[in-house]
Amino acid sequence: MYESRGEELISRKRFAMRLLKHVLVALALVIFSLLLGILGYLWIEADAHWHDVTLNMAMIASGIGPIMLPQTVKGKIFLAVYGAYISVVFAAVLGVVVAPILHRVLHVFHLDDDDSKA
Repeated sequence: MYESRGEELISRKRFAMRLLKHVLVALALVIFSLLLGILGYLWIEADAHWHDVTLNMAMIASGIGPIMLPQTVKGKIFLAVYGAYISVVFAAVLGVVVAPILHRVLHVFHLDDDDSKA
């Protein structure tokens, strides 16, 4: 997927496209996770309104915390599990977005090392 140490640095346009692909993958993962939380919460807490649940899941995903607390034990367990899951998703999304940037920076440093040896 990425160029190896001995290869040339890719153009800025190709790098921008690579970064865009990573951002789209991260966005898809976030949207999937939010939908999973919304549907799960609506299934467990049947009397909740979809717009309130959407706000609640977005606040949990952003790290602020729930706006409305669940009324059932199942709902409380679901929010606890979802909070742990969304923390892992946050770390994964951060890694997906930062990976091409970090790779390019490290690749530039390695290119400088190769030039000085020659």
